[in-house]
Amino acid sequence: MAGKISNMKALFFMSKTLIRRIEDHLIQGKLSNVHASHLKFHKYSYLAHRSSEELQNKTFLFHVEGALLKSSSLFPYFMLVAFEAGGLLRALVLFLLYPFISFLCLVCEEVGLKIMVFVCFVGIEKESFGIGRSVLPKFFLEDVGYECFDVVMRCGRKVGVTNLPQVMVECFLRDYMGVEGVVGRDLKVFCGYYLGLIEGKKAAKVVLNKIFEEEKESAHVIGIGCFNMSFDHQLFSHCKEIYLVSEAEKKNWQVLPREKYPKPLIFHDGRLAFWPTPLATLVMLMWLPFGLFLSIIRVIVTLLFPYKISIIILVFLGMRATVSWPNSFTNAVNNEEKSRGILYVCNHRTLVDPIYVSIILKKPINAVTYSLSKITELFSPIKTVRLARKKEEDSKMIEKLLSQGDVVICPEGTTCREPYLLRFSPLFAETSDVIVPIAIDYQVSMFYGTTASGLKCLDPVFLLMNPTTTSSVKIFEKLQGDLTCGVGKKSKFEVANYVQAKIAQALGFECTNLTRKDKYMILAGNEGKV
Repeated sequence: MAGKISNMKALFFMSKTLIRRIEDHLIQGKLSNVHASHLKFHKYSYLAHRSSEELQNKTFLFHVEGALLKSSSLFPYFMLVAFEAGGLLRALVLFLLYPFISFLCLVCEEVGLKIMVFVCFVGIEKESFGIGRSVLPKFFLEDVGYECFDVVMRCGRKVGVTNLPQVMVECFLRDYMGVEGVVGRDLKVFCGYYLGLIEGKKAAKVVLNKIFEEEKESAHVIGIGCFNMSFDHQLFSHCKEIYLVSEAEKKNWQVLPREKYPKPLIFHDGRLAFWPTPLATLVMLMWLPFGLFLSIIRVIVTLLFPYKISIIILVFLGMRATVSWPNSFTNAVNNEEKSRGILYVCNHRTLVDPIYVSIILKKPINAVTYSLSKITELFSPIKTVRLARKKEEDSKMIEKLLSQGDVVICPEGTTCREPYLLRFSPLFAETSDVIVPIAIDYQVSMFYGTTASGLKCLDPVFLLMNPTTTSSVKIFEKLQGDLTCGVGKKSKFEVANYVQAKIAQALGFECTNLTRKDKYMILAGNEGKV
């Protein structure tokens, strides 16, 4: 028995060695076909040690999947496209085909790529496809290797080369990497809809020739690719030096820190809050029926049970929260005159922020909203009132609600997932001097409960389907009189900016001047009216 095991080990070692030699032979064969006489091939480690002064006047061609991204699998990116642009059924089809696609990629990577492109894009309207702008940049940034990113950003001109459809990567490369050109794969379109078929590679050669037509032979072009990926002859034909990255080097790379992003990632869209590897996708698909049932139970608990009981049950059902408030808060609230309610001002992370405030305070509160789907309003356990976006009308409406009781308002006007606060509308500052700021942070485990381009009626469904959610709420003391518009004679803008800065400091967020309109124009191409 021991002899058989040793023979199997020897056979496995010999086969592995043979495969490695065949791969080396194929690589050398590919390189020899690309004017190898004028090319210089180096290991990536040599490039990393070159100075910035030496690289700033160079033109850099880099393979996005092979050199820039840490992940060696393209499946998660196509799953994001399938789920976000095509829906659950398309994502399920892609997942079921994954074993077959993986096998084909071992034989011919191009065939596996074409199948994934077909499943994800066939029948998708070209004009409505915004995933490359609103969803994928976040995941690309989280997959970028810091070491290669640092080298790329030190170069003068940058050109990204990819095997992916260009609509998936172009916005990321141009907006965040600052590339001069993107050489990707075009998709065939018929009557405004993608056919799911990739155009030939001839167009890529035209793009590269156009980029380098001015420099021609005088250009010193540096290329970088990966040992384990197929080489693009068009890429290497323009390069005088080529650096190759090994999979072992990529695994040792650090993830690009958020503070190193070329520009802040403030807005992004989509429902999936996790990296959809095959295993993670399987877990999500298995969880969906349980998650739907769990969301119904959570709604029933919130609607039917008293606050004290519902808090205990919701925590047991995975919705955990930490709350902090000053010792004087309870007495200050109880001592207020009952003729007017308190105006609670909080930042906006999810559509349940006002509901959380109501549950924590253990009393019903009127919520003022800028936009909310009718289904969400129907199932809300607290009263919601829409703003008309007319200053005088909205001010009177808030004052009327305050005369009836406490009111909660989110002056940002829309949610923001990242650690940033949008500009606070100053409307609240001139309607009351009894203002209590509240800082809220909310983290989900599987789905985002907000969307800019999708169906807003599904926001509460996705939010409540999360296996677990974690929130932190900090309630501040009531604003002092000298910090308000009435007693302190402060301008409404000063009050709004002060409250925004106070909440941002408590959460560790950064204040911005961006508005609701900015968010929807970036993510959905509209002003966000519901």
